[in-house]
Amino acid sequence: MVSRPRSSDPTPTQPATRTEKRAAKRAAKAAKPKKTRWFKQIWQVFQMTRKVEPLIWLWMALVFLGVVGVAVLIGLFGWRGHAIYMGVLGTPTGLLGAMYLLMNRAERAAYSRIEGQEGASSAAIGQVRRGWSFEEDPVALDPKSHAMVFRGIGRPGVMLIAEGAPPNRVAKLVEAEKRKVTRVAPDVPVIVLTTGRDEGQVPLRKLARVIQRQRPKLSKAEVAVVQNRLKAIGGLKAPIPKGIDPMRIRPDRKAFRGR
Repeated sequence: MVSRPRSSDPTPTQPATRTEKRAAKRAAKAAKPKKTRWFKQIWQVFQMTRKVEPLIWLWMALVFLGVVGVAVLIGLFGWRGHAIYMGVLGTPTGLLGAMYLLMNRAERAAYSRIEGQEGASSAAIGQVRRGWSFEEDPVALDPKSHAMVFRGIGRPGVMLIAEGAPPNRVAKLVEAEKRKVTRVAPDVPVIVLTTGRDEGQVPLRKLARVIQRQRPKLSKAEVAVVQNRLKAIGGLKAPIPKGIDPMRIRPDRKAFRGR
């Protein structure tokens, strides 16, 4: 006689138990990255800003109290009998004003931390929202002074952003890159910006605003044509070391035969 399988015997097609399902859900939740709460993000931004500006908490408190105070005064004198009501309305407005101040100072603090470092202009260029196409890597670089030039294309024309020192080396890089652009697109305006704190230079935190304020002079079709031409000339090429090229070495056949 063939014995029938008991109901308690495990089979491959047996569905998972509730305990196994709960364990699978817990494992899936643990594998997902935890999202940072909004108040934790604000606290992190506040801590970063306080390292650069220790009195940021005082300025935020003054903005909050100033907005609420103005609202209460309006309720006392402008709209009599509604001081409490205007104070309640002024509270969220004061919080928004304090948060705006925090974000503004946090942006300054972030730029002040990276200002002067190599490739800092690339971080500022990344804040440009739309209308421009910038290359991630610099198109020109001076190996001695580490001065570099970034290139972008938009409706206002071709943008060259230079950073570094001394000014004479930066000027040589800009002029060389400007000649390349003029050779492939002679009728396209070339805009040159230099980041820095000196006279005639653009501060790093204002770079994105200056780029966005440029007036358009080209159509979208012309921008596409110029962009293809710029791709043809390429960007920065890695220097080839001097000496023997290992890819062109040929074995000495006489050494194998023997002399």
